[in-house]
Amino acid sequence: MLVIGAPNSSNSVRLVEVAEREGTPAMLIQRASELDWDFLAGVGTLGITAGASAPELLVRELVDRLSERFTVSEREVETNRETIAFKLPRGLEAAA
Repeated sequence: MLVIGAPNSSNSVRLVEVAEREGTPAMLIQRASELDWDFLAGVGTLGITAGASAPELLVRELVDRLSERFTVSEREVETNRETIAFKLPRGLEAAA
């Protein structure tokens, strides 16, 4: 699993921890240029995810870099639909 995000992002670091806890080797990178090709030795299927604040551009950059060496097929996987709604605080309800 490759996680795109900053090393000071608790969200990104947590994504790496969750993958590793489930037995999946994971690596945190900020940009595609940081990719360690040796990490991918023997990998048949690779998951890519990104921290909450990582822009889509960085994901695209990584996919493009991977496609220089590998055949890439993309599939978006939704593991859990979030349905939480946050209400405005009472003082702001009327203003909205």
